[in-house]
Amino acid sequence: MTEAPPEVPTGAAAWERLDPRMLLIHPLKEAARFLPVLLGLAVAGGVSGSGPWALLGIFAPLALGVVRYLTTTYRVTDGRVEVRRGLLQRHTLSTPVDRVRTVDLTASLLHRMLGLTTVVIGTGSVVSDADERLALDALPRDQATALRVHLLESRRARPTEDPAAEAVDEAEQVVARFSLRWLWYAPFSGTALVAFGALTGVVLQFSEVLDVRVSEEDIAAVDGRFVLTVIAVLAVLAVVLAVGGYLLANGGFVLSRHGAAWHVHRGLLTRRETSIDVARLAGVNLGEPALLRLANGRSVGAIVTGLDRSQAGSSALLPPAPAATAYDVARTVLGTAAPVDGLLITHGRAATTRRFTRALLGATPFVVLPVLVVAAGASPWLLLAAVVPVTIALALAADRARSLGHAHLAGHVVMRSGSLTRSRSALGSAHVIGWNLRATWFQRRAGLVHVVATTAGGGGRIEVDDVPVPAALALAEAATPGLVSQFLKETR
Repeated sequence: MTEAPPEVPTGAAAWERLDPRMLLIHPLKEAARFLPVLLGLAVAGGVSGSGPWALLGIFAPLALGVVRYLTTTYRVTDGRVEVRRGLLQRHTLSTPVDRVRTVDLTASLLHRMLGLTTVVIGTGSVVSDADERLALDALPRDQATALRVHLLESRRARPTEDPAAEAVDEAEQVVARFSLRWLWYAPFSGTALVAFGALTGVVLQFSEVLDVRVSEEDIAAVDGRFVLTVIAVLAVLAVVLAVGGYLLANGGFVLSRHGAAWHVHRGLLTRRETSIDVARLAGVNLGEPALLRLANGRSVGAIVTGLDRSQAGSSALLPPAPAATAYDVARTVLGTAAPVDGLLITHGRAATTRRFTRALLGATPFVVLPVLVVAAGASPWLLLAAVVPVTIALALAADRARSLGHAHLAGHVVMRSGSLTRSRSALGSAHVIGWNLRATWFQRRAGLVHVVATTAGGGGRIEVDDVPVPAALALAEAATPGLVSQFLKETR
């Protein structure tokens, strides 16, 4: 038996303040933001002779932290979540509880030392300003947990569009848990390439700052093994950074189902807990980028109705992990294996021809340049330089052609496309509210369309390119009978 979390007051609740311990956090955060200004003041004060008076600027971020605490209040009342903040410009943010899609609990190392948590409530609204988010920084850990439970469980007292979400097991069901073997997939997630580029840039910038000059004699004296050694060292450092970043972000990962929500726990130093309402989880996105496929890994994201792309972090269900684990997670979340394992309908010869045509057009500049150089009198051996880009283009085109596919399986619209960033998306038919069929002039001549299935609000949608028109209409009719066909009747 576990002790029940404290109840969150409902009804005509009074406005509450954040925890006073946040005064130990916000001034430090504001001071970090003002650090360049404070350093500038200190340098200017030393030059002008004003001495320690210039350090009075440090009180500005401290004052901002205190003002944020004194002017921020919140309450949950009459089925709504309301947050007020601001001193000169007062903001009152309010949303119905049944509009809540996700609830994120994030605790940095300092938050965890003080027993505090930041609560971020994801709704169907699309905001561009951080001050317009429903965020509470910070609340005591038990109070934040109680608020999360209240916001997600209160939907169960109301009718829901997903009857399956009503009948849920109260016992927690753990679907996936972090393993040290997952670190193998960190370098293949793309972060290693980013880290390698960043390290190379740092080395070049550092040499420029030190005014390192390299003459032609120095270049001639450089051994090829030295260059390979430098590249190898940078590559090893990039891999170490990728693995370290993966461990910090996903250490302690746990994906579980409890009540009417899916819960994702992750983070080694900064702990993040994301809860996704089952009724708002419309489908999954199975990430299959080329590097990750090479390592036999996959990742899984949730398609949540009402979340825009800026809240993508709230929809991650599984980081890069073994393919078998990813498939099991996708099957469990969807409640069926057919959208994950079922065969897809290919898009035919016209779509394949477009893949190869576009790939060869992209490689044309890399072919024309060596030809022009050889025509100007260079060695014919330079024509071999044109073979590499053409080979890569043909390989990518073949892989993209194989990846194209769609189907309607077990009540889900399934689409797969891409090569370097391939993904397989499954969206529940009940969550499809519309279809977008677009065609360029070239696609119309080939009898193809770009198909987009949209969900309610936010950026939730799945799409696939170059679908034959009859197949696209058949997919729409199977998923949403009568929605598209009513516009296709012949008029006389």
